[in-house]
Amino acid sequence: MAGAFGRAADKLVVDVWSDVMCPFCYMGDALLERALEQFPHASGVEVRYHSFLLMPELTGDEPIDLLELLSAKRGFPREQAAAMHEQIAERGRQVGLDYRFDRAKAVGTRTAHQLSHFAAGHGKQHEMVQRLFQAYFTDGLNVADHQVLADLAAQVGLDRDAALTALADDEFADAVEADIQQARQLGITGVPFFVFAGKYAVSGAQPVEAFLQALQTSWNETVGSPAAAGIGR
Repeated sequence: MAGAFGRAADKLVVDVWSDVMCPFCYMGDALLERALEQFPHASGVEVRYHSFLLMPELTGDEPIDLLELLSAKRGFPREQAAAMHEQIAERGRQVGLDYRFDRAKAVGTRTAHQLSHFAAGHGKQHEMVQRLFQAYFTDGLNVADHQVLADLAAQVGLDRDAALTALADDEFADAVEADIQQARQLGITGVPFFVFAGKYAVSGAQPVEAFLQALQTSWNETVGSPAAAGIGR
């Protein structure tokens, strides 16, 4: 997968840093999608997903109770974490998402990010990212398990065996690490983080209107500008 901010001919590129286990990333993706549904030039927009580890200390594939994790690692009392989850779930319902935090299995997400890169090479990255979010937040699946991930790949139309081989060989481990390093270089400390046309940033799960404004502004200055159209050359 090309590095962030690479130019796509006649396309407005939106680079997104996110993590499978980040609830606001799932929400931000849904809000961006709603904005694109309203954006008249949506067919000229390319969205690319980049890896970010919300909890890099999670390195294994053995699931950890999410509330226990937030209590032990982040210092949230269980009651406070549960109340926070309910607030997020309510916001999610408003945009058609079904958060089931009681099912979520906290695991390291590097392998899931590798699957996102594998899918990108086959033109299925967005579908794969959406399925990973659903697997984590709604289905309560272990998104570090290679067999689970291969099943998810097949569900979005990818070759299951090829996905399994890529994961077993750590084929996209360097691509994941490159994304993480680039996030550090850009000063990205939280996700979701959206960069439009390599210059306009939107941080967090912002309202649809904010995404629409970023889309329109960056479109006007890049693809839709006279220079981009070749006028005056």
